[in-house]
Amino acid sequence: MLRGWGLAGLALAAVAMGAHAQEMKSPRISPTHVDWSAVAVELAGHSAAGSAAPEAPVADPPALEPALATELVASLNRATSERFADIAASPVPVLLPFDTAAFLRDRATKASDGASGGVAAPAGNYLLGFNAVPFFYPGPAGYDAVVIARAQEMRELGISFSQPIHIHISGSALVYALDEPTGMIGWPVHGLDDIPGVRRMYLESNVRYTFVRYGVPYVVAIECFEGVSRFRKPSCRDADRVAVRFLKSLHIVGGAPRNESDAINADTIDRPAAASTVFTYHRPGNLLPGTGFKRRSGVADYTVYSKIRFPIANAPAFANSQSFMNWGNCEATGRNGMGMRGRVAAYRCRVNSQRTLISDESAADNFSYPWRDNFCEHRFFFVGQCPGGLGHQGQDIRPASCKQRIEGANRCEPYQHDVVAVRDGAVLRTPRQETLYIVVNAPNERIRFRYLHMQPKQFDADGLVSGRLVREGEVIGKVGNFFKRERGTTYHLHFDVQVPTKYGWVFVNPYMTLVAAYERLIRGRGQEISDDVAAAALAPSPADAPAPEATPAQEVMPSEEDMPTPVAAKPTETVVESPPSDRADSGMAQHEPPVVQPSPVAASVPADAGNRRRNGVEHRSASARHESIIRPMGR
Repeated sequence: MLRGWGLAGLALAAVAMGAHAQEMKSPRISPTHVDWSAVAVELAGHSAAGSAAPEAPVADPPALEPALATELVASLNRATSERFADIAASPVPVLLPFDTAAFLRDRATKASDGASGGVAAPAGNYLLGFNAVPFFYPGPAGYDAVVIARAQEMRELGISFSQPIHIHISGSALVYALDEPTGMIGWPVHGLDDIPGVRRMYLESNVRYTFVRYGVPYVVAIECFEGVSRFRKPSCRDADRVAVRFLKSLHIVGGAPRNESDAINADTIDRPAAASTVFTYHRPGNLLPGTGFKRRSGVADYTVYSKIRFPIANAPAFANSQSFMNWGNCEATGRNGMGMRGRVAAYRCRVNSQRTLISDESAADNFSYPWRDNFCEHRFFFVGQCPGGLGHQGQDIRPASCKQRIEGANRCEPYQHDVVAVRDGAVLRTPRQETLYIVVNAPNERIRFRYLHMQPKQFDADGLVSGRLVREGEVIGKVGNFFKRERGTTYHLHFDVQVPTKYGWVFVNPYMTLVAAYERLIRGRGQEISDDVAAAALAPSPADAPAPEATPAQEVMPSEEDMPTPVAAKPTETVVESPPSDRADSGMAQHEPPVVQPSPVAASVPADAGNRRRNGVEHRSASARHESIIRPMGR
């Protein structure tokens, strides 16, 4: 019994020595330096009484006394914080489409009229024709805001799009240094002569305008689609009209000077000293053969972009492709039938003909090491950091096991495993939306994480909408299979990462960030392997492998008996619960979560008298919230 595991350990060591894996590395981040004297000159154009301010920065402004400049900014923050909470937390000037001068003037008038109980804030929204600001999040690394525009309120633009248009604006105190994105399209700029150096581009499905003011890089972006509007997104032509109007409406709203450094120390590497006996992973960029766009490889990015908590609460978990493995959808590239394997249909994806797959989501190799990167896997999503310019945008992660509601269904039941916040941050999400972002704004770090395929109704019921603050390790939901509707994809979590660059927010490969986080979760350092042949050498014979007893501290993976194809061994990992966050207070503004009425969710509970196993997958009765509507699988 022990002999098999001893040989596996020797094989693991041999693979580790032969792999010559590169070292993990921290991101390269540069600080920005703010010209607050230029800001003060603009603010000096209006007094506490609120006289009109210049609409554009003054060229070669005269110097002001530092104390006067500081007081001008502080006075502005005291006033506008009534509308934009914690605005003084931003170390860069906050620009928004806000009529600051009119707001201050009206506020001063109310004060002079003797408003009881102090100064009463004016009642108008002062957003210069824009509708609302549902998300505003300042912090040590800059600020992010989302402003809503409605075409029916801007008829002069001639836009027929009926849905709200979400405009993202950000100003950064730091910038991540990345290669120029593939597939970026530069367009000429028209009608913005008052903004020196402004650039217009199309990148990762967004029309973007970038410019530098007061030494700070700003980005305005609107998600859009070329041609006619679809997917509830405006056409890029319409989005561009809105963006130009938005840029012409920007004014200083607040911000506060901070001590600035000449370098950013982003120390994200913290690997356990002890080696794991089971956790193995392919190098970043090593996709399943033939699954890259136009058969190109991925990107060998060893950067750990953030020291995160692993997004699935408990180990083990398995990072691999949900599209090109068992029950995957072949990402609409077509499949060829391969007959039957027992009672299960077999097939091959046309872009990945190296292996035979089976129409069984619970198949053992879906829940096995080694991990594999699928950031640049075949998708029709724009990803500037992928060699082909198109890819998956993130990483698929499967939880520890698959529970089937009824025997022989070959599908995993959703909402069995907890998902947690990977860092302290603010939620960015509109009600009923399946996409959830956690935006992080901390010293030396500005990053956002996206979660997909969880249950939107539960998000709404839990108040996980824009402005809600979450703590690292806090449970935010459960792994699901939601893609436009229930059972629209397989049971997995899609997780991706974006960072601010001089081109705006861009997707980066989260793979090594997840590897490092998983190592901390299991308290063991993984081993990068060189190829599938080496991986197969790691698998002990099922006959030799011990069968440990299940305890509260262990998650016992299903056996591999009767599987149609050989797969790597499924290990046992120590289950690690989400610990309370030990990070220092991030200084995030405390917002009350909005009250959202929970939507009724039907529960389907099968009659199942006991536990059964088929093909190594556990079946037992369970309550699962879902609507049984099958859609093509995605992400």
